[in-house]
Amino acid sequence: MLGPVNPAATLPPRRTVRRLAALLGGSAALAACASPAPVPPPPPPPPAPTSAVAACPESGVEITAGEVESAMGLRALGILLTNCGTDDFTVNGYPVVRVLDADHRPLDVTVGTGSAPVSAPDAYDVPPEPVTLRPGDHVTARVLWRNTVDSTAPATQGHFLEVAPAEGEPAQLLAPDGGIDLGTTGRLAVNAWADRS
Repeated sequence: MLGPVNPAATLPPRRTVRRLAALLGGSAALAACASPAPVPPPPPPPPAPTSAVAACPESGVEITAGEVESAMGLRALGILLTNCGTDDFTVNGYPVVRVLDADHRPLDVTVGTGSAPVSAPDAYDVPPEPVTLRPGDHVTARVLWRNTVDSTAPATQGHFLEVAPAEGEPAQLLAPDGGIDLGTTGRLAVNAWADRS
């Protein structure tokens, strides 16, 4: 007949448990070292250049419009002429400006030189003088108008400006944000090209 079971007799000696724990711990450590850590995914490639970058016009200069500034009916639009070509480009005088409607038809607008036809003279009213632009250089000019309305005539709304660096030079089309809201004045003023940097 078998007697009562001694629980200590069924358990392995403590030294065996320690060896088994060390062996299992060492196996786990070796397994962790043997398999490489997961590699993070590569970063996405940089975006490819798009063809949306505008080429320099054949004339070698690009004309762009700034923001229309407005206060108490007076509007001011800065225009920038940049020499994007490879040769020097000289400007002297005033930009040639025409106001166009939504269908690109010229509007009957009188364009004066200097601020006086529209506003009091200010720091932009410098006399024209030749400025030679090296590639990358720029000059600025300003277009001024008033949004004054007389109820006896319809208001004039220009949508585009056609701007040339000078008489006889190729013009470029600008679309000022908000258009050219001339009211019923029918006139605007242009300041001379100048290096205002």
